[in-house]
Amino acid sequence: MDTIDQDMGRAIQNSTRTLARSSPHHRRIGPFTVRYNPDWDIPPANYAIPDPDAAPSTADIEALVALFRELGRVPRLEFLPSTAPGAEEALLAAGFTVSNRAPLLACTPDGLRAPEPAAGITVTEPSTDAEYAAAAGVQHLAYGGTGEPSAGSVRWLKEASGGGGVTALATVDDGTPVGAGGCSVPTDGLSELAGLGVAAAFRRRGIGAAVSAFLTATAFGRGIGTVWLEPGDAAVERIYAGIGYHRVAEKADFTLN
Repeated sequence: MDTIDQDMGRAIQNSTRTLARSSPHHRRIGPFTVRYNPDWDIPPANYAIPDPDAAPSTADIEALVALFRELGRVPRLEFLPSTAPGAEEALLAAGFTVSNRAPLLACTPDGLRAPEPAAGITVTEPSTDAEYAAAAGVQHLAYGGTGEPSAGSVRWLKEASGGGGVTALATVDDGTPVGAGGCSVPTDGLSELAGLGVAAAFRRRGIGAAVSAFLTATAFGRGIGTVWLEPGDAAVERIYAGIGYHRVAEKADFTLN
């Protein structure tokens, strides 16, 4: 990790916890907030976050696992270990494994840089149901899905824009959707850029950078002070670094199969 910003990391973690608690379907159990999406069963839409500096007992973790089983979801957590080191230790002792460790990147208004223009590409914010469905469809296929996107993924994009976040849809000259992404509803002045997807046949043309820059700039224009994200891999991280994002923390995913 190049840089660790403890204050920024804790701010991001607090923001994600606040957002999870704003969901009408969230659950509280012991020192955990569970983000549960009944209409969207993908792992990134269903996970738990420990309270700040939580040190859960064996009974706390057993109750958490039982809740996930009851909800029909794989027991999993996503959080910054630096904000709850005792939780990491307790989860590993209970049989959870670390399924992923990844850096978190952040950008503030003074750091954003414009990317090279993507020729023949127009990036806008959806305004109709059809455009939101098109954006969700690009994301769905870009992440390996088949068929149509779930209702939950379309709803997330609509709620993001409606709640002060942002949705972006990139199209080519004939109107074909080729890229999409979103910035979450802001909490405490922070928003997460998530779900960046580019159609397979249109990758390596600068579309990802164009969509990311549009989302970030629009978020700042709406008063959001910091946009943060988790890059999928080193190649994707370089795209974000090129428009001004930098590492601030490390997140870990814990799973019990």
